[in-house]
Amino acid sequence: MERVAGLTRHHWQGRWYRGGGFYSYDGCIPVVATTLELLREHGPAGPAFWRFGREERRPLLDAIGNSRRDAALARSRQAAREEQQRRAEREAAEREAQRPVCADCGHKFTDDRLEATDFRNWQNPASHPHLCEDCQSRAVAVEQQAEADERDRQEQERLRQEQEAEAAQKAGGWLSRFRT
Repeated sequence: MERVAGLTRHHWQGRWYRGGGFYSYDGCIPVVATTLELLREHGPAGPAFWRFGREERRPLLDAIGNSRRDAALARSRQAAREEQQRRAEREAAEREAQRPVCADCGHKFTDDRLEATDFRNWQNPASHPHLCEDCQSRAVAVEQQAEADERDRQEQERLRQEQEAEAAQKAGGWLSRFRT
């Protein structure tokens, strides 16, 4: 087996991948050998297989795999996930730090309120973009009450003027009886 391994080295020998600490076998053929004695001793699922270029015998699936590369890639993926999580947390903290606060009560805007006050949201312009939802509701209620009070005052003023005009007309009609 060792002689066949030496003669076929250019077909199965991997290249050291410095960045990951493993051999890359891309473009190589995994050559695995065993003997009948090892198969009888360990069975087909036991450590009876020797992959050319390795020291120990392993079960067949482990012998043809590249466990160091798999572990290095798993570490790399985990590191990328952790970096992505840190970046997402950092961006969320930056967004939170820039989130506006209500000019009245000082509470931070909710996501819905922030979206409603977004100047690019022309379909639904906010009436009080500097206030939170609760303070806006109170401000709108106060404005509506003030408008209703103004309408009532104008209506009372109109009625008073009508009554004065009616009184003046009656008084003018009563005086006209005495003039004739």
